Amino acid sequence: MKDLLLYMAKNLVDNPDDVTVTEIEDEDGKILELRVAEGDMGKVIGRQGRIAKEIRTIVKTVAQRTGEKVTVEIVD
Repeated sequence: MKDLLLYMAKNLVDNPDDVTVTEIEDEDGKILELRVAEGDMGKVIGRQGRIAKEIRTIVKTVAQRTGEKVTVEIVD
């Protein structure tokens, strides 16, 4: 899941070297924290959060197929 999220985020932003994903184990599953450069935050979130919502949907769908529970958080 981490690699999928990195791939999607790096292709959306202007500074792909500044994209990081931190994986945290939780009692409910995994939490993936996505961090991007400050200037690229709008590109990852999108208008009215549409891109962020689609990123979360794709990651959750792939995770469900493998039997995992994954949450994506976009961190400032």
